[in-house]
Amino acid sequence: MSPVIDPASLWRNVARVPRLLGRGLVKLYRYTLSPLVGFHCRYLPTCSDYADQALERHGLWAGGWMTLARLMRCHPWGHSGLDFVPAVPPADARWYLPWRYGCWHGTNATP
Repeated sequence: MSPVIDPASLWRNVARVPRLLGRGLVKLYRYTLSPLVGFHCRYLPTCSDYADQALERHGLWAGGWMTLARLMRCHPWGHSGLDFVPAVPPADARWYLPWRYGCWHGTNATP
């Protein structure tokens, strides 16, 4: 008797592969480069934790752009403080306007 494969669950699992690859790169960074660079993040949660949360919640495309915006804000003349991953992407964000996914100035202070 062969197992029955549900196409919907198969598609969900295949669609998660890019997200898992992105999260794997973040984890690789945490264990290899992060100890060498040092732990000097200006925000809470840290940039790698923010990236992991953004990729988990929003996938590789939207979460990647949110992470890029966060990394671009993290510099000596930038802001600091609490900066959480938004629960939902911004209303004006579209896949063909990817820069709208990120918060390029200030912080996302509400969890």
